[in-house]
Amino acid sequence: MRTPAIVFSIAAAGLACSADLRSPSAPGPNEVAVLVGAGDIAVCGAGGSAGTGKLLDSQSGTVFAAGDIAYPDGTAEQFRTCYEPVWGRHKDRTRPAPGNHEYGSPGAAPYFAYFGANAGPSGLGYYTYRQGAWQVFALNSNGDSVDRRTQIDWLSRELAAPGAPSCTVAYFHHPMFSSGPHGQVPPAPIVTDFWRVLFAAGADVVISAHDHIYERFAPQSPDGVQDPAYGIRQFTVGTGGAPLTQPVRLVANSEAALSMFGVLRLTLASQSYRWEFLSSDGGAVLDTGMGQCHGKPR
Repeated sequence: MRTPAIVFSIAAAGLACSADLRSPSAPGPNEVAVLVGAGDIAVCGAGGSAGTGKLLDSQSGTVFAAGDIAYPDGTAEQFRTCYEPVWGRHKDRTRPAPGNHEYGSPGAAPYFAYFGANAGPSGLGYYTYRQGAWQVFALNSNGDSVDRRTQIDWLSRELAAPGAPSCTVAYFHHPMFSSGPHGQVPPAPIVTDFWRVLFAAGADVVISAHDHIYERFAPQSPDGVQDPAYGIRQFTVGTGGAPLTQPVRLVANSEAALSMFGVLRLTLASQSYRWEFLSSDGGAVLDTGMGQCHGKPR
């Protein structure tokens, strides 16, 4: 029996180096690439992450883990006993970003030790890599645990680098906009910084988690104004397995909100992308659509 879903609407200085995580088998610049994953994943004794981990078995592509990966404190034991049995078999193709629960352990040290080079430079929690025609940024939205100015300066340089792809996706744990419980408080300054820099550079898609729901927004500016031409489309995918929450109230520009375990699959073409939110209950497609790359900065 399918789990009930609630649908509200569907309409650093020198250390901050760029980590090239492209493997020899990664898609080339003219090939279609796939990102698939979620955040808020592994809680020992809870069954949701087993379902999403099994769903990943049938999905090709690079796996993103958008923070709060091993509850409640991101310890080595919790990575070993809570995360490893459910998503661990996908570790070699996983590119994570840290959440606040990873910092339940000092410096998120077990997180960096578990993922190794796939988590970027140790201790930083942010890095970039290529997927087909797209540049992908995994960022650290834990503003109290990373130097804010250094990370923002690094992001600005990478976005402006000569030869940078015209299509950009970024993922980090804390959302700018959310209809869930965490959306009732203003976003952290570092998240606002991310959005302003990404928007100015013409970025296309942002993925976050933190609220344990799936939500899709219309393309919008950092100020929450719809902008079909240059706006960023945000997905919230805190549906990896931690106990679900419910949307509190729909905020402006929300187009879909679901409370169901699942993963987001992004198919990245040369000038476009397709999204599918897949339920862990048999892989049913609960939300889908297409968007175009902006192709150039504002």
